[in-house]
Amino acid sequence: MNSLATAAGAPSAPAARAAAPARAAADPFRPEFHFTAERNWLNDPNGLVYLNGTYHLFYQHNPFGPDWGNMSWGHATSRDLLHWEEHPVAIPCDEREAIFSGSAVFDEHNTSGLGTAGNPPLVAIYTSAYSEPSPLAGRQAQSLAYSLDEGTTWTKYSGNPVLDRASADFRDPKVFWYDGGAGSYWVMAAVEAVERRVVLYKSADLKSWEYLSTFGPANATGGVWECPDLFELPVDGNPDETKWVLIVNINPGGIAGGSAGQYFLGTFDGVEFRSGSTVTEGFQQDGSRMREYDWLDWGRDYYAAVSFSGVADGRRIMIGWMNNWDYAGSTPTGGWRSAMTLPREVSLARRDGKVVLRQTAIDPFAEQESRSFSLGPQALAPGVQDLPLAAAVARIDVEFEPGTADRVGLVVRAGGAERTVISYDVVEGILRLDRRESGQAGFHSTFPSVEAVAAPLQDGRLRLRIHLDRCSVEVFAQDGVATITDLVFPAEASTALAVFAEGGGAHLVALDVVGR
Repeated sequence: MNSLATAAGAPSAPAARAAAPARAAADPFRPEFHFTAERNWLNDPNGLVYLNGTYHLFYQHNPFGPDWGNMSWGHATSRDLLHWEEHPVAIPCDEREAIFSGSAVFDEHNTSGLGTAGNPPLVAIYTSAYSEPSPLAGRQAQSLAYSLDEGTTWTKYSGNPVLDRASADFRDPKVFWYDGGAGSYWVMAAVEAVERRVVLYKSADLKSWEYLSTFGPANATGGVWECPDLFELPVDGNPDETKWVLIVNINPGGIAGGSAGQYFLGTFDGVEFRSGSTVTEGFQQDGSRMREYDWLDWGRDYYAAVSFSGVADGRRIMIGWMNNWDYAGSTPTGGWRSAMTLPREVSLARRDGKVVLRQTAIDPFAEQESRSFSLGPQALAPGVQDLPLAAAVARIDVEFEPGTADRVGLVVRAGGAERTVISYDVVEGILRLDRRESGQAGFHSTFPSVEAVAAPLQDGRLRLRIHLDRCSVEVFAQDGVATITDLVFPAEASTALAVFAEGGGAHLVALDVVGR
């Protein structure tokens, strides 16, 4: 079935990098370019690693049902970050431990001794959540598993756990190789979740760990801290000017409610991360300064975001869980539950004198040779202008010059009483995504919502790139310096698209739509 068609007829589906996965007729919300497990529960991405031309995505997974539980590491691989092959469960839970979130590295020089010089291992560093009958029941500690066949099979390390703080909430290790003035060694960033602290350790062999330092609490502290990440990026591509980025995911207490991710920019000397972007320190008792913090995404459905290790050319690619703990167990998707976001390449850019994180989604239609639909420059009369196409799985590029209008924007996934509205308030300089009438929204009281992010005009213009899939809208504003990611569950027939303006004086600079 084509879900993008012009008034003149239904063209053949545009070519993508590989054939999109088939969808059952009774599975209307299964996305085409966002990873989902074939069945059962999925949450945090884990162990993201690139090796020999293949991206490995591990993830929190319940092999036995569509609800959270029996946490194990699922596994999928891709050559292009868009078309995924699911594999058997990589690291299963057992009666003594659940396998919580973590990371994976290619131990190229066999520092761990878990492989050989000729066949170095992939090493997963994960949180063991111990239960009875383990003597460590009630604790969370860090453990290892290793693979000598590029992630196909895994063996738990006999000396687990390798780092135990006798804590019930010490989890989510992200490990990377540091090479700097303080030396060369592995660094682990993990969290004491309830304390809202990131704790840093170092190791020469991944098995013995030495404490380095602690960061936090700072900025948003309304929920537990989870899934940290720490990496260095150049500013505006200049290798002589770099900053370290510390990612801290938080639940609840996100900017749009429930789950979210925040980031800090600063320095790391191999021992301590020093933030240059902290707004508030310590536990915050109110949310009056929430909009001053730096958020990875201003929507409701971008959580547990972490980056791939080992990506060529120093690119930093992140992926997040496209859901929110407020309602993740209630989404209307049948025997599977939850998807990952589109992977995003992240970089640092200077905007209005401030360095910010910029995100660009890996584009499902990057190799599309011809546009499916486009509009050139034209005035926008006040009101709604329906467009002669349908779009359910698509990339929409649009640029507005709002002028003297009060609001401009798009209506997507519309049909009957359903619509998702992306609007820009010119006076406020605020971009909003309104999903209150987006389709099935009554399955949880917190799902109907309006998300908002500041997006100042640049040279009087607003640029948006919007990625639509069967159950999601991802909006990248002003070249990706502001993003909103939300789930939506519209009827399969709700594929209408429109542009609108409120008040006179607005212009549409360009609109291009490519899709299936």
